[in-house]
Amino acid sequence: MGKWRLYSLCLAAIAFVIAGIGLFVDAFPYLRQSLLAGSILGALGLGAFEKTKGYQYTMWIVVAVVAGMTFPERILHIGEFDMRNKWLILVVIQLVMFGMGIQMKVQDFTRIGASGKGVAIGLATQFTIMPLVGFLLTKVFDFEPEIAAGVILIGCCSSGLASNVMAYIAKANLVLSVTVTALTTMVAPIMTPFMMKVYAGTMVEVSFMEMAMEIVKIMIVPIGAGLLHDYLKTAPRATYQMLGRLSAAIALLLLIVVGGFWSTFTSSLTPGAKTIVEAGCFILGAIPVGFGYHLLTKKFPLLDKRMPYFSMFGIIYFTAVTTAAGQQYLLEIGAVLFLAAVIHNGAGYFFGYWFSKLFGLNEYSARAMALEIGLQNGGMASGLAGSMGKLGTVGLAAAVFSPWMNISGSILANYWRRKQEREDRLNKQTDKDQREDNIIKEEHG
Repeated sequence: MGKWRLYSLCLAAIAFVIAGIGLFVDAFPYLRQSLLAGSILGALGLGAFEKTKGYQYTMWIVVAVVAGMTFPERILHIGEFDMRNKWLILVVIQLVMFGMGIQMKVQDFTRIGASGKGVAIGLATQFTIMPLVGFLLTKVFDFEPEIAAGVILIGCCSSGLASNVMAYIAKANLVLSVTVTALTTMVAPIMTPFMMKVYAGTMVEVSFMEMAMEIVKIMIVPIGAGLLHDYLKTAPRATYQMLGRLSAAIALLLLIVVGGFWSTFTSSLTPGAKTIVEAGCFILGAIPVGFGYHLLTKKFPLLDKRMPYFSMFGIIYFTAVTTAAGQQYLLEIGAVLFLAAVIHNGAGYFFGYWFSKLFGLNEYSARAMALEIGLQNGGMASGLAGSMGKLGTVGLAAAVFSPWMNISGSILANYWRRKQEREDRLNKQTDKDQREDNIIKEEHG
């Protein structure tokens, strides 16, 4: 198993050498093909070593970026079908968020009171400092309006599941990290469109209600379905049966309404009311979806473990399509946008950590908050950009920021993990020495 991964790394190195030669001899087709082949082989080969296994997912995102840059038309269109189709984007982002939802627990939402100070710091920093930093970066780098709006959008999004994974790796306060993720997700339908209206309202058209309902559809509904699945694992029998009957009734109702009477049902509604009704249908749909998925996991017990892979695929899809759609912009401002990503991400780590220390949180919690604030939900930003029909402009920041956040988060989390392990060994040795000193003192006492 390990040997073929080593061979993949060797072949990746050869492919990158060929790409380099192609660059100097102006052989563009070979350059593109070699770059993509090298990236894919590199992603496969990283699994050969324990220290690089954790970067495989990040490398697949890099593969998506390379594919989007080198073969944009093939990524954007499969035959006559446009991969930027609004409904495809919605389904994929819901799949990504559902994968996040099944990793969360109902009890995550009951810990808010117990983690009061940390939660308040996380909420305030997430939705005040990060949008402001994004806005200031757009002024420093003077991005075009829609590109600038995308940078601000990243700052206005809630934190994602990646922050919880990194907090676990870093041996930080995982309970606090998960609780803050849960809370920021809950308030995102209000805070994200509000902050976008404040900072990006002059750059792109921002409808508070439409964006709020879009967040409900792409975030709250799939996560809610995942949480229902978690609840059903321990639900009383009577409640379980009631939810089963309710799920069947809702599924039948939605099939009737959406299948044949939607136009008639919504024809007399204002656009705002129609948006709310549509979101309401999605909310109702979360019940049969969550219940149906729960039944599937009974037949296929490994489904929960496999679901995160579907979420990863969704993020890779968004990255590839967004990169392909914005290829020309990336060729012009890619380096500057990457620099903005590094600064924005670093600011999140800095303010998350030091605000926590300033308000009296311990080191264990401050590390969790740094990762929580620094790692934004790039999938949410991509989904919102797609719903606006501006994946190649507003969504471009998410395509650049997300890979860097994965890389920097992994590096920081592993650094803190090693540091914590050294401190634990030192403390253990100190305790052992102290016990030995006490024994000697007793013997000579």
